[in-house]
Amino acid sequence: MSLTLLIGGARSGKSSLAVDIGHRHHAAGVPVTYIATAPVLDGDMADRVERHRGERPAEWSTIEEEVDLVGALAQVESGLAIVDCLTLWTSNLMWRDLTDDEIRSRSSAAAAAASARVEPTVVITNEVGLGIHPETDLGRRYRDVLGWVNQGWADVADPALLLVAGQALPLTDPRQFLSVPIATDTALPDRPSTD
Repeated sequence: MSLTLLIGGARSGKSSLAVDIGHRHHAAGVPVTYIATAPVLDGDMADRVERHRGERPAEWSTIEEEVDLVGALAQVESGLAIVDCLTLWTSNLMWRDLTDDEIRSRSSAAAAAASARVEPTVVITNEVGLGIHPETDLGRRYRDVLGWVNQGWADVADPALLLVAGQALPLTDPRQFLSVPIATDTALPDRPSTD
C-alpha cells in the first residue's frame, strides 16, 4: 500500500477508516502524521476539528497546512501520512483565486509527491458530484474542479476505495472493461456540431 484514496459522501466512513488505518500502523510501531487542510472559519468548524483531534492519539504528529500540500508531504520524514482532506484543500485554493488550471497543476504535483513516497499515504476526499446540481456558478465550478482533482488522485492511487455507509467498493480503471479494441491508425468520423 503506497497511496490509498478514500472517496465518498458525507458521513460515509472515510475519516473513520483513515483513522483506523492510522491506529493499525501506530500499533505496529509505525509513526503516523496527520496532515489537516481545514481552515477554522467558524464555531462549527472549530468543533469538527476538535472532534477529529480527539480521535487521534497524542503521539501522532499533526501538520496543519491549508495550501502547500507538496510541502506538507515533504515534512513527513517517515511512516504513514494521512491527508484530510482534498475537499477542503481544493476549496482553499479556489478562495485564493487560483485558476482551474493552476489548481489541477498543484493537484497533479501533490498526487505525484504522495505516490512517490516509499511509505504509505492515505488521502481522504469527498464525492460531491452525485447530489443536487449546484445553483450558483461558484458551486458548479467547485463541483467540477474537485471532480478533476479526484480523478487525478484516483489515477495514481492503489487502491482507490469508494466509501458508502461505512463499506468500501474498490475503484478500477474503466478501460479494463472495454472489449472493443480502439484502432489508433483509423480516423474517427467528425462529430456533429452542438452549436
